[in-house]
Amino acid sequence: MPALSTAAGLHEVLALLTAQLRPDANLTAEIGFLTEVFSENSFNSLIKIHQKLQQYVRQSPLPAVHSAAALAEKIKEELQSGPNNSDIRELIHLLAKPHLQAVLSAHDTIARKAFGPVLPPMPDDLEVEDEEESMKIVHLVKNKEPLGATIRKNEQTGAIVVARIMRGGAADRSGLVYVGDELREVNDIPVEHKTPEEISQILAHCQGSITLKLIPAVKEEDPLNESRNAFYKVSRRRLRSKMHVKALFDYDPSEDKAIPCKEAGLPFRKGDILQVVSQDDSVWWQAKRMGDASLRAGLIPSKRFQEKRLAYWQKHATLEQEKSSKRSSYDQSCEKAGLRRSFRLSRKCRQNNQTEKQTKQNESVEYLTYEEVAIYQRRPNDTHRLVVLVGSLGAKINEMRQRIIAENPNRYNVAVPSTTRQKKAHERQGMEYHFVSKPSFEADIQKNRFVEHGEYKDNLYGINVDSIRTVMLKKKICLVDANPQTIKHLRTAEFKPYVIFVKPFIQEPRANSTAAETAETDVIKELGEDDYQEMTQSAAHIEEKYGHLIDKVLVKGDLQTACNELKVILENIEREPTWVPASWVRP
Repeated sequence: MPALSTAAGLHEVLALLTAQLRPDANLTAEIGFLTEVFSENSFNSLIKIHQKLQQYVRQSPLPAVHSAAALAEKIKEELQSGPNNSDIRELIHLLAKPHLQAVLSAHDTIARKAFGPVLPPMPDDLEVEDEEESMKIVHLVKNKEPLGATIRKNEQTGAIVVARIMRGGAADRSGLVYVGDELREVNDIPVEHKTPEEISQILAHCQGSITLKLIPAVKEEDPLNESRNAFYKVSRRRLRSKMHVKALFDYDPSEDKAIPCKEAGLPFRKGDILQVVSQDDSVWWQAKRMGDASLRAGLIPSKRFQEKRLAYWQKHATLEQEKSSKRSSYDQSCEKAGLRRSFRLSRKCRQNNQTEKQTKQNESVEYLTYEEVAIYQRRPNDTHRLVVLVGSLGAKINEMRQRIIAENPNRYNVAVPSTTRQKKAHERQGMEYHFVSKPSFEADIQKNRFVEHGEYKDNLYGINVDSIRTVMLKKKICLVDANPQTIKHLRTAEFKPYVIFVKPFIQEPRANSTAAETAETDVIKELGEDDYQEMTQSAAHIEEKYGHLIDKVLVKGDLQTACNELKVILENIEREPTWVPASWVRP
């Protein structure tokens, strides 16, 4: 390794070390992992910050005052009692800002080195029931947040042991509590003969300093493999920490009877992005909700466990439905005693058919739990993402699409559909339609080359994937008006579709409504109650069945306002990073 100057910092040393790493047959994984870690921008940024802090410490700076917040308050009072001009008013306004007051308060805390609550001293004499058992005493500082650990009762010994450590919680940050540790006391309260629920209540009501007496877990490991095992554990944990999933269902841990600790659960809504930080437990994952300020992870049901629950609930609902159907059939058979035998036989046949049909449906059912996602940011040379417009009844998205294209034809275009009908005199091949023969159309159907297709007046119509590719190759954004059931076929890494659900503005008539609401009510009256109900049901059906595939919902009022909102959405798709299925961005 080349010699370094004495002025070289840790960042330069690691950079040189990275350049000197060479693959080895026995250490390929380790070398690759170290190279990846040392090359990460975030890691290098932390090293540079470390160097700056070290330089700052060597200079040994001293605070000018220990009460900057009080001094600022005194200055503000003097300014308020003095002459009044624009500069003084601006300075008073700045001194009153909560952000500046927080900075000054942090300065005073660091200057006085008052960084947190003072933990009580360790007791001189420890009362240990069994001298052969080593006891450890752990002091933790807990505010309103949960302790960050769950416990369970060992069915064989009756001991209360730590079941899991929540990432980012107080127990995890201490680095002193481990899975398998036996809990003996909480703040001098013995936990013997107490249930895990009773102990959880004690911990929940504790604030500030908590003292735990624990018997360390016994771990039998080969000392020769200890370092290698630790390396692979860190490597797997690091890879798992990068896993993000999109929630496809709502979850409230307070209503989940299966969760081991309701306080440790993480509630979320459909569409939330979750960072899964631990999959060590096959039933309960640990995750954080993206955007939350809390660093503590919470428990969520694993994908496999949630799928099993959904399958069980569905099977239970099916059995109840079959029982109800049998009771109804039995009542009918009693009314027709003369045809009882033939009725039973026909009923048996119908039930067998229903069972077979239900079995086929269960085989193809998709349980909506989580979808692994990753951040995608379009680069200048990438093809534009396909934009899929899905509309419920009354949305009239074709008008919106035509107006968007007419305003900027060099940027937006549509996929030209194909048809088997005869070309009219004013039509041109490839403009209004691609006119093809029926055998050719049917051959493309067999090859799954149509996004969607249908028949109208003995003629076939459809949108061919090649028509979409043609628009994308022209560096234009392709706008596709599609039925919601076709979205799944378009969700590929090639198209990376962004799905916009356009639904009409629907509002129930209310008393004391505003003028705008009254106008909307008049529109509803013009449509008629049946059409209004059909529009409402159509929108609700699409959101319920296909909501997990929709990226944006646009509520359409008047046409011009809706077009303006759509243009903003289309511009944001190009500029802003979005979460997409991880398979779309993986090499």
